[in-house]
Amino acid sequence: MDNGCEFQDFEGIEAAHRRKGKRTIVFFCHPYSAFERGSNENMNRLLRRFFPKGTSFDTVKPEEVRAAERWVNIYPRKLLGWKSAAILFEKELLTA
Repeated sequence: MDNGCEFQDFEGIEAAHRRKGKRTIVFFCHPYSAFERGSNENMNRLLRRFFPKGTSFDTVKPEEVRAAERWVNIYPRKLLGWKSAAILFEKELLTA
């Protein structure tokens, strides 16, 4: 995780609710070390094509968000063998 205020309750994220102890361990990235959050930064880069940094989402229409979501889901990724998340998700649904 990064050091954003949304992660202030990291102990609550770690805590197991049905048993004693932790359910996970939270690790924080070093400040100003974006390379430690590669997948997150890559997704941000993709979304910035639609919504530049500083965009007010009060003015963004729901259909604009859906268009960006669709594009991201059909974008082929090297990590997925140059397939898209949408293709692999559909394939998974057919085999389930």
